[in-house]
Amino acid sequence: MIENEKQSRQAAVLAVARDMMTAARTAPKGKGVDNLEIITLSGDDLPRLAAEMRRYSERSGMKFFLRDANNVEAANAVVVIGTRLGVFRLNCGYCGFPTCEAKTAAAPDAPCAFNTNDLGIAVGSAAAVAADRRIDNRIMYSAARAALDLGLLGDCRAAFAILLSCTGKNPFFDRKSEK
Repeated sequence: MIENEKQSRQAAVLAVARDMMTAARTAPKGKGVDNLEIITLSGDDLPRLAAEMRRYSERSGMKFFLRDANNVEAANAVVVIGTRLGVFRLNCGYCGFPTCEAKTAAAPDAPCAFNTNDLGIAVGSAAAVAADRRIDNRIMYSAARAALDLGLLGDCRAAFAILLSCTGKNPFFDRKSEK
């Protein structure tokens, strides 16, 4: 039997995406508290995500969302990792408030610093899997912002997306800006 790489490419990318989600889930977390939500988008969900990015660009005036939307459409898949709100009750002050109670009173919709730290560690673990498996990838705030706006991550407040591609040329670099 002959297998052409072009025919198995999407399946290979999705297998890596599943491994990335596992790596994100098992990444270390502050106090062992898991506030992550992790999804993979592919197929018809990619144009939907790109369309939301274009709408966000119109609303916000942030033109890089247009460039990044083109990248989403060029991707084979997008892994999105988000964090829900949660207060760890450590009174560490990393959020800028002296206590967790003060943060919750002044900024109830802001994530605890440990939530965003855990998010960063999870994103790094997932991106490392993609790199180790030689899948081109790029971490983007913009695609994650659109996923949050579409409600794809439930009650998460912060997120990052990792775009994945398996082509002869990485589409996420040498990008043209949208004017």
